[in-house]
Amino acid sequence: MVEHRSGSPDAEVAEAGASGVAGSTAGAAGAGQVAGADPDAQGAGSDPDARWLALLMHAAFFLLLGASLTRFLMRHPGEARTPWIIALSITLAVLYLLGPVLGSRPTPRRLTWLGVLVVVWMVLVVLAPSFAWCAVPLFYTGLRILPPRAALALVALLTVFVVAAQLRLADGFDPNLVLAPPAVAAVATAVFVHMQRQAVRQRELTARQRELIDDLLRTRRELAATERREGTLAERQRLSMEIHDTLAQGLSSQQMLLQAADRTWSADPDAARRHVRTATGIAERNLAEARRFVHDLAPADLAEGGGLEAALHALAARESAQAEGALTVHCHVEGTPHAPLPDRVQSALLRIAQGALANVREHSGASAAGLTLTHLGDRVVLDIGDNGRGFTAEPEGVRGARTVRGHGLPAMRARVRQLGGTLTIESAPGEGTVLSAEVPLTTTEDPT
Repeated sequence: MVEHRSGSPDAEVAEAGASGVAGSTAGAAGAGQVAGADPDAQGAGSDPDARWLALLMHAAFFLLLGASLTRFLMRHPGEARTPWIIALSITLAVLYLLGPVLGSRPTPRRLTWLGVLVVVWMVLVVLAPSFAWCAVPLFYTGLRILPPRAALALVALLTVFVVAAQLRLADGFDPNLVLAPPAVAAVATAVFVHMQRQAVRQRELTARQRELIDDLLRTRRELAATERREGTLAERQRLSMEIHDTLAQGLSSQQMLLQAADRTWSADPDAARRHVRTATGIAERNLAEARRFVHDLAPADLAEGGGLEAALHALAARESAQAEGALTVHCHVEGTPHAPLPDRVQSALLRIAQGALANVREHSGASAAGLTLTHLGDRVVLDIGDNGRGFTAEPEGVRGARTVRGHGLPAMRARVRQLGGTLTIESAPGEGTVLSAEVPLTTTEDPT
């Protein structure tokens, strides 16, 4: 039972049918490449162009199916096979509509659906060769669902049926009908596979880019955490130096004065009271320093106005008064600054002077000390000298095993190093000590 052939018009129709199959197959390849390796759910669901192409393919299928059925009914009215053709056409349409419902993954249920769809189409082609035009959705669906080798085998099988159907509709052998459908199907399949691989590579590239972005964000977070840790450590070191040079030294002086007052309280009440009053003065200064720490961590002497020179004179006078004649401290300034010293430089030099005089008072046994501030244009130098017992100066970074205390000199070196300067110590047993802090001004910027 075959469809009626009526001469050359049918041959022209067959040739047109072959061209239609070829063109629709190429269109299916284009739709497949837009949809990518993942079928309807991913391609049509996320890409508007793929969604429109999928709708176009569905419309083309039903148009071809309707045209094929109409042609058969017009040319073969009232034949015994007509009910079978109509029933199989309806079955093919219903099966095609069930495709999106079953999903797009190559699951067993999906593969079974595709197999039934192909079998129904083959039966229709055997009964009515003009239904070969409906091979378009099968090309498209097979290439998207099946693995590459299985998809190529299905394409080859469908192409054989298309060629056989077109030859049945034609009068005699036509090389164009034999060669054109396989050639076009091969080109369309190659384009589809190539674009599918391009889509896979694009997704892999996107995934790698996302990983790189995640790595970059993670690295930035780690860098920010590292910078915070380093900033915290630097701030701790700075605070430790500030506390050592002010509060700790003041508390040490208060302890010595109160111990001296306790020893002389009965024998010399007036001297004991002087010690207590001096300790009270030191406590007042320490309280001012503590409040200044809370406010902005600037030295209290600098906050009172007058700059570094006035603060050094006040420090010398206060140290002399607290020593009660045991130590006399003089202050001398040489040169004139071209511009006000940066706040960081003033604060660091004042802290160095405080720490150095505390060491003189507690360890040197000196009776006289001097502060000399020298302005040299591109740098400023602070010298602290005394006539004490002196000591053997050790290289920087070396601390004697007998040293119990000794945070002062490392703190001074750290302060000067932060400003790009140098700290030198000249001392010898019995010859006193001179500490010199030199800070360049051209490379020091005030962050405020």
